[in-house]
Amino acid sequence: METLQSELRGVRLMRLDIFEDHRGQYIESYNKGRYYSNGMDIEFVQDDISVSSKNVLKGIHGDFETWKLITCFYGKFYLVVVDCRQDLDNFGRWESFVLSGENGLQVLVPPGYGNGHLILSDQAVFHYKQSTYYHPKKQFSYRYDDARFNIWWPSVTPILSRRDEAGKYV
Repeated sequence: METLQSELRGVRLMRLDIFEDHRGQYIESYNKGRYYSNGMDIEFVQDDISVSSKNVLKGIHGDFETWKLITCFYGKFYLVVVDCRQDLDNFGRWESFVLSGENGLQVLVPPGYGNGHLILSDQAVFHYKQSTYYHPKKQFSYRYDDARFNIWWPSVTPILSRRDEAGKYV
């Protein structure tokens, strides 16, 4: 596992080791000892998987307590991470990453940051580990096109949920 730096403070990228042969692929997506030895002393308590189709856009969602470790196991998506800590100078600063089953990238998102993603392939499997249990009343949401962030998305007509259309938890 290779650890890479992000431009956003506290956001970390990891490139997973992918073993491939004539039978397929083998990927170790998480090993507590390896993450701890790389300075990521986080206890994860919940795993979530989302399967979505091309042009589905989810986010910007987050809370102020949860670490998320995000991986794409199948397909490809455009991930945006936004600093949503309104009391800091970096509020609204964002960075994007392309995660895919082929490139083996993972992104560690700290509390106070929101994340959203747009599916680029026909279908994608989005996996994330969380350090707290999901609690909807603690969530924040912003519209994907919130003018304060000025995020570039590679789609002009994404498929949105009611929550993402409203930009708040509904």
